[in-house]
Amino acid sequence: MLGPETPNGSSTLNVKKYGITKPISVAEPTDADSQRNLELERFLVASGLYASEEEDAKRKDVIGQLDQIVKAWVKHLTRKRGYTDQMLEDANAVIFTFGSYRLGAHGPGADVDALCVGPSYVNREEDFFIVLHDKLAEMEEVTELQPIPDAHVPVMKFKFQGISIDLLYASISLLVVPEDIDISDMSVLYNVDEQTVRSLNGCRVADQILKHVPNVEHFRTTLRCMKFWAKRRGVYSNVTGYLGGVNWALLVARVCQFYPNAIPSMLVSRFFRVYTQWRWPNPVMLCPIEEDELGFLVWDPRKNPRDRSHHMPIITPAYPCMNSSYNVSISTLRVMMEQFQCGNRICEEIELNKAQWSVLFEPYLFFEAYKNYLQVDMVAADADDLLAWKGWVESRFRQLTLKIERDTDGMLQCHPNPNEYVDSSKQCPNSAFFMGLRKKEGGSGQERQQFDIRGTVDEFREEISMYMFWKPGMDIYVSHVRRKQLPNFVFPDGHKRSRPSRHLNEQAGKGCEDDKMSPSGSSGKHRKRKSEHEMVEVKPDKTEKRAYICPQRKLTTSPETSANWSGGTSQISVTAGVCYVTTGDANNNPEARSSSGHLASEKDIKVADVPLGETVDHESITLNEQISMHMCNLPVVRNGSESAKLVGPISKPELCSPCEVPNIEIAETCKIELNDDEIVDLGFWLHGGCGDCIFQETAK
Repeated sequence: MLGPETPNGSSTLNVKKYGITKPISVAEPTDADSQRNLELERFLVASGLYASEEEDAKRKDVIGQLDQIVKAWVKHLTRKRGYTDQMLEDANAVIFTFGSYRLGAHGPGADVDALCVGPSYVNREEDFFIVLHDKLAEMEEVTELQPIPDAHVPVMKFKFQGISIDLLYASISLLVVPEDIDISDMSVLYNVDEQTVRSLNGCRVADQILKHVPNVEHFRTTLRCMKFWAKRRGVYSNVTGYLGGVNWALLVARVCQFYPNAIPSMLVSRFFRVYTQWRWPNPVMLCPIEEDELGFLVWDPRKNPRDRSHHMPIITPAYPCMNSSYNVSISTLRVMMEQFQCGNRICEEIELNKAQWSVLFEPYLFFEAYKNYLQVDMVAADADDLLAWKGWVESRFRQLTLKIERDTDGMLQCHPNPNEYVDSSKQCPNSAFFMGLRKKEGGSGQERQQFDIRGTVDEFREEISMYMFWKPGMDIYVSHVRRKQLPNFVFPDGHKRSRPSRHLNEQAGKGCEDDKMSPSGSSGKHRKRKSEHEMVEVKPDKTEKRAYICPQRKLTTSPETSANWSGGTSQISVTAGVCYVTTGDANNNPEARSSSGHLASEKDIKVADVPLGETVDHESITLNEQISMHMCNLPVVRNGSESAKLVGPISKPELCSPCEVPNIEIAETCKIELNDDEIVDLGFWLHGGCGDCIFQETAK
């Protein structure tokens, strides 16, 4: 059956297949595409996204020194344990890199992800996290040493001569580690635990990504571009529930497979075009999921109940294939989809020469997007303690999002900010995270509604208090704060910015959600301001508008430190905590108001009465190219309806219909509307165990 014609007249049936499908388009770049590509590359250089030759040389030197350190460490342990002289001579460890550095998409100041592969008799728990840790702690070149042994992938973070290093360890089932060991070989996975597999997979995945993309240089430039965009828009953080480096690399690599002849300017545009229409939780995969007799769990929602709850599966290409984005929640997926749609609209304008590349990378105005926020303050006795304490709290911050979703039945939507903020006016070491809050659109007929999340925050605080390395002085405070009460230190200039004009908002993100979420940048500007004046005002005797949730134990810092922390809207209360987020009129709410007319809780704590009226309106998108993915024979993947309703309706949702194929594990269907109005169905199925693909193409 004939397939669609490429621009040069050849059939796509003869086109090389990358990944698990044939390309969506093999079109070559036009002169206009090439010009936009030059402009994009000039913008990336001007934005300082490329490391200098001197910095790259220093990174290479640091990696070499680290390699010598771990070799000496293994020889020391070999001698200490009484092995023979020959074993002592052969004792070895090898350093590998992975992540953005290995992929060639790192920028200035980027950290280096490194893996130390050692012999079977050198373990992670004592030898790596104690012996090697102490050895590094004694070195003048090493600073900010932070072990995280209980992480999903245990890691030791530190700076070596100013270069940030994330060091993992893998003990493989060999007495002697060859200098030229190939960690892509399946044999390195024999007789190792799951933590070791996860540690090894960083390097194995990076190698497979580079192997599965049509053009490595185009992939690197596009990845560099998308990572910069994600950081500017506040959606780059695996630990917070967004996407990390490997996730973005896999998404970009899949788009490169869809458009093998596209250059970076085209790939950036197609990235947003593809993922604004992707029907999550259908997985993104670069290659068939491989199963092996080693018996490690691979991502399979039919067999593994936990996999059924994943909202945005992005599957790693190396065995054992895993979901690299398991941290994504309903709330963070919603935020990313909103940003994808914003990026897609801007790229459409760039292609029409109505916008410049700089518009795409305008920072997201997080503190102007919501009327209500949760502020999580962390304090510690000194900077080293704060570094460890902050790392622990950050690793659990995602759980607060999940708990609020759970306890409010998804009616209170969360937008965690991955950035940290420091109040330099305080003498004690401190840091703060923020989370935007709003009521779910269309979820209730009530204009104002109250959410009591005291129990949710208490549960979160209990989990935080279980930190095994807790020290006196480490404390956490959670408070509800309105936009007008945001502390000055969260703003770039150290003070609250004035309301931006309509013109400035249009410059920052014409056609984006920012215009609708910003209080002064939307078409409903006057209406929103009017509603603000109509909000219930707090009575004069209620001097405190924020309600704090503080630990049960009293503040352990010194009285002087405590005094310096207090004052203004940043005052910390150590009484039993309460947090109400209100979208209803407290004057008419008997449960929220005591008989004396004051807002009260069981312990007579003052409560902020606030509206959650800020919403984002989504417009339908009309594209030249429509892409949708559908999973067959995997009903358990459809966790559902929530993911499908995260954004506004995508045009022509009927493009995809279920497939019926016997004895099939996974099915994915693409339907593309090309520029010449020719519709093509591309269906493929992966058969159990064989990894082969059967293609069905129909020209209409």
